[in-house]
Amino acid sequence: MKIDWVTVGPFQENSYLIVDEQSRRAVLVDPGDEASRIIGMVRDAGVTPEAIWLTHAHLDHVGAIAAIKREWKLPVFLHNDDLVIYRRASQSAVRYGFTMVQPPEPDHSLADGDALNVGALRFTVRHTPGHAPGHVVFHGEGAMFGGDLLFAGSIGRTDLPLSNPDDMETSLALVATFDRDTVVYPGHGPPTSIGNELMTNPFLADVVERT
Repeated sequence: MKIDWVTVGPFQENSYLIVDEQSRRAVLVDPGDEASRIIGMVRDAGVTPEAIWLTHAHLDHVGAIAAIKREWKLPVFLHNDDLVIYRRASQSAVRYGFTMVQPPEPDHSLADGDALNVGALRFTVRHTPGHAPGHVVFHGEGAMFGGDLLFAGSIGRTDLPLSNPDDMETSLALVATFDRDTVVYPGHGPPTSIGNELMTNPFLADVVERT
Protein backbone atom coordinates (compact mmCIF):
# COMPACT_ATOMS: atom_id res chain seq x y z
CA MET A 1 0.00 0.00 0.00
CA LYS A 2 1.18 3.49 -0.85
CA ILE A 3 -0.44 6.58 0.66
CA ASP A 4 -0.09 10.07 -0.76
CA TRP A 5 -1.84 13.22 0.39
CA VAL A 6 -2.07 16.92 -0.13
CA THR A 7 -3.19 19.45 2.46
CA VAL A 8 -5.70 21.79 0.86
CA GLY A 9 -7.93 24.78 1.34
CA PRO A 10 -8.42 27.35 4.08
CA PHE A 11 -9.15 24.61 6.63
CA GLN A 12 -5.86 22.80 5.82
CA GLU A 13 -7.65 19.50 5.20
CA ASN A 14 -5.77 16.33 4.25
CA SER A 15 -6.97 14.72 1.01
CA TYR A 16 -5.62 11.16 0.66
CA LEU A 17 -4.82 8.83 -2.23
CA ILE A 18 -4.70 5.13 -1.29
CA VAL A 19 -2.83 3.06 -3.85
CA ASP A 20 -2.57 -0.70 -4.32
CA GLU A 21 0.93 -0.78 -5.71
CA GLN A 22 0.55 -4.09 -7.57
CA SER A 23 -2.62 -3.27 -9.51
CA ARG A 24 -2.01 0.52 -9.60
CA ARG A 25 -5.63 1.00 -8.57
CA ALA A 26 -6.46 3.79 -6.15
CA VAL A 27 -9.18 5.65 -4.27
CA LEU A 28 -9.43 9.21 -3.06
CA VAL A 29 -10.45 9.89 0.52
CA ASP A 30 -12.03 13.25 1.37
CA PRO A 31 -11.05 15.43 -1.61
CA GLY A 32 -11.70 18.70 0.15
CA ASP A 33 -10.49 21.60 -2.02
CA GLU A 34 -7.96 22.64 -4.69
CA ALA A 35 -9.06 20.00 -7.18
CA SER A 36 -6.16 20.75 -9.53
CA ARG A 37 -3.66 19.74 -6.84
CA ILE A 38 -5.55 16.54 -6.06
CA ILE A 39 -5.81 15.65 -9.75
CA GLY A 40 -2.09 16.37 -10.08
CA MET A 41 -1.36 14.02 -7.16
CA VAL A 42 -3.26 11.23 -8.92
CA ARG A 43 -1.53 11.84 -12.24
CA ASP A 44 1.90 12.01 -10.62
CA ALA A 45 1.23 8.66 -8.95
CA GLY A 46 0.45 7.08 -12.32
CA VAL A 47 -2.60 5.24 -10.99
CA THR A 48 -6.18 4.58 -12.01
CA PRO A 49 -8.62 6.16 -9.53
CA GLU A 50 -11.72 4.06 -8.91
CA ALA A 51 -13.79 5.83 -6.27
CA ILE A 52 -14.14 8.64 -3.77
CA TRP A 53 -14.63 7.58 -0.16
CA LEU A 54 -15.92 10.19 2.30
CA THR A 55 -15.43 10.00 6.04
CA HIS A 56 -18.11 12.69 6.37
CA ALA A 57 -19.68 15.54 4.43
CA HIS A 58 -18.43 18.78 5.96
CA LEU A 59 -17.58 21.30 3.28
CA ASP A 60 -13.82 21.10 3.82
CA HIS A 61 -13.93 17.38 2.94
CA VAL A 62 -16.11 17.53 -0.19
CA GLY A 63 -15.23 20.78 -1.96
CA ALA A 64 -13.23 19.25 -4.82
CA ILE A 65 -15.66 16.48 -5.71
CA ALA A 66 -17.50 18.28 -8.52
CA ALA A 67 -14.28 19.12 -10.39
CA ILE A 68 -12.78 15.66 -9.86
CA LYS A 69 -15.93 14.00 -11.21
CA ARG A 70 -15.56 16.10 -14.35
CA GLU A 71 -12.09 14.60 -14.76
CA TRP A 72 -13.03 11.01 -13.91
CA LYS A 73 -16.52 9.58 -13.44
CA LEU A 74 -15.78 8.25 -9.97
CA PRO A 75 -18.53 6.92 -7.70
CA VAL A 76 -18.86 8.72 -4.37
CA PHE A 77 -19.39 6.70 -1.18
CA LEU A 78 -21.02 8.38 1.87
CA HIS A 79 -22.98 7.30 4.93
CA ASN A 80 -26.65 8.21 4.57
CA ASP A 81 -26.74 9.99 7.94
CA ASP A 82 -24.53 12.71 6.46
CA LEU A 83 -26.68 13.38 3.39
CA VAL A 84 -28.33 16.38 4.99
CA ILE A 85 -24.89 17.97 5.50
CA TYR A 86 -23.66 16.97 2.05
CA ARG A 87 -26.63 18.53 0.31
CA ARG A 88 -25.97 21.86 2.02
CA ALA A 89 -22.22 22.01 1.39
CA SER A 90 -22.28 24.97 -1.00
CA GLN A 91 -24.64 26.88 1.33
CA SER A 92 -22.28 26.23 4.23
CA ALA A 93 -19.37 27.58 2.21
CA VAL A 94 -21.21 30.87 1.70
CA ARG A 95 -21.56 31.23 5.47
CA TYR A 96 -17.78 31.03 5.72
CA GLY A 97 -17.35 33.70 3.06
CA PHE A 98 -16.35 31.68 0.01
CA THR A 99 -17.99 29.73 -2.78
CA MET A 100 -17.79 26.12 -3.92
CA VAL A 101 -19.56 24.05 -6.55
CA GLN A 102 -22.15 21.81 -4.93
CA PRO A 103 -21.03 18.20 -5.39
CA PRO A 104 -23.39 15.82 -7.19
CA GLU A 105 -25.38 13.25 -5.22
CA PRO A 106 -23.42 10.31 -3.79
CA ASP A 107 -23.56 7.07 -5.72
CA HIS A 108 -23.31 4.54 -2.89
CA SER A 109 -24.19 4.53 0.80
CA LEU A 110 -21.83 3.30 3.51
CA ALA A 111 -22.80 1.32 6.60
CA ASP A 112 -20.96 -0.01 9.62
CA GLY A 113 -19.16 -3.23 8.77
CA ASP A 114 -19.06 -2.70 5.01
CA ALA A 115 -15.99 -4.14 3.27
CA LEU A 116 -14.27 -1.94 0.70
CA ASN A 117 -11.49 -3.00 -1.64
CA VAL A 118 -8.74 -1.18 -3.53
CA GLY A 119 -7.10 -3.82 -5.66
CA ALA A 120 -5.90 -6.37 -3.09
CA LEU A 121 -6.22 -3.93 -0.19
CA ARG A 122 -9.10 -4.49 2.24
CA PHE A 123 -10.79 -1.95 4.50
CA THR A 124 -13.72 -2.10 6.88
CA VAL A 125 -16.11 0.81 7.32
CA ARG A 126 -16.81 1.68 10.95
CA HIS A 127 -19.58 4.15 11.74
CA THR A 128 -18.11 6.68 14.17
CA PRO A 129 -20.67 9.48 14.72
CA GLY A 130 -20.05 12.42 16.99
CA HIS A 131 -18.33 15.04 14.89
CA ALA A 132 -21.00 14.39 12.26
CA PRO A 133 -23.92 11.93 12.34
CA GLY A 134 -22.71 9.91 9.36
CA HIS A 135 -19.02 10.04 10.16
CA VAL A 136 -17.10 6.85 9.35
CA VAL A 137 -13.51 5.67 9.42
CA PHE A 138 -11.84 3.29 6.96
CA HIS A 139 -9.86 0.69 8.90
CA GLY A 140 -7.51 -1.88 7.42
CA GLU A 141 -4.01 -2.71 6.21
CA GLY A 142 -2.58 -1.37 9.47
CA ALA A 143 -4.14 2.05 8.94
CA MET A 144 -7.17 4.12 9.82
CA PHE A 145 -8.34 6.95 7.61
CA GLY A 146 -10.05 8.79 10.40
CA GLY A 147 -11.50 12.03 9.07
CA ASP A 148 -12.23 14.36 11.96
CA LEU A 149 -12.60 11.76 14.68
CA LEU A 150 -9.10 11.61 16.14
CA PHE A 151 -6.15 13.95 15.66
CA ALA A 152 -2.60 13.99 17.00
CA GLY A 153 -3.21 15.29 20.52
CA SER A 154 -6.84 16.21 19.98
CA ILE A 155 -10.25 15.10 18.66
CA GLY A 156 -12.88 16.48 16.30
CA ARG A 157 -15.26 19.24 17.35
CA THR A 158 -18.64 18.37 18.80
CA ASP A 159 -20.08 21.91 18.94
CA LEU A 160 -21.14 21.98 15.28
CA PRO A 161 -24.71 21.51 14.00
CA LEU A 162 -25.67 17.81 14.22
CA SER A 163 -22.58 16.97 16.29
CA ASN A 164 -23.13 14.84 19.38
CA PRO A 165 -20.63 14.61 22.29
CA ASP A 166 -22.07 11.34 23.62
CA ASP A 167 -21.75 9.69 20.21
CA MET A 168 -18.21 11.03 19.95
CA GLU A 169 -17.27 9.35 23.22
CA THR A 170 -18.65 6.02 22.01
CA SER A 171 -16.78 6.33 18.70
CA LEU A 172 -13.50 7.16 20.40
CA ALA A 173 -13.93 4.17 22.71
CA LEU A 174 -14.34 1.98 19.63
CA VAL A 175 -11.17 3.09 17.85
CA ALA A 176 -9.24 2.87 21.12
CA THR A 177 -9.67 -0.91 20.78
CA PHE A 178 -7.84 -0.99 17.43
CA ASP A 179 -4.33 -2.38 17.36
CA ARG A 180 -1.96 0.11 18.96
CA ASP A 181 0.28 0.03 15.87
CA THR A 182 -2.56 1.25 13.64
CA VAL A 183 -1.40 4.38 11.81
CA VAL A 184 -4.01 7.14 11.95
CA TYR A 185 -4.30 9.37 8.89
CA PRO A 186 -6.48 12.25 10.13
CA GLY A 187 -8.45 14.88 8.28
CA HIS A 188 -6.21 17.61 9.68
CA GLY A 189 -2.68 17.58 11.01
CA PRO A 190 0.07 14.95 10.91
CA PRO A 191 -0.31 11.17 11.00
CA THR A 192 -0.17 9.48 14.38
CA SER A 193 -0.98 6.05 15.81
CA ILE A 194 -3.58 4.59 18.13
CA GLY A 195 -0.87 3.66 20.60
CA ASN A 196 0.66 7.12 20.62
CA GLU A 197 -2.73 8.74 21.18
CA LEU A 198 -3.57 6.34 24.01
CA MET A 199 -0.37 7.45 25.72
CA THR A 200 -0.41 11.19 24.96
CA ASN A 201 -3.90 12.36 23.95
CA PRO A 202 -5.80 13.55 27.06
CA PHE A 203 -9.15 13.41 25.25
CA LEU A 204 -8.75 9.76 24.25
CA ALA A 205 -7.28 8.78 27.61
CA ASP A 206 -10.26 10.34 29.39
CA VAL A 207 -12.71 8.38 27.26
CA VAL A 208 -10.88 5.10 27.88
CA GLU A 209 -10.80 5.77 31.60
CA ARG A 210 -14.56 6.26 31.71
CA THR A 211 -15.43 3.19 29.64
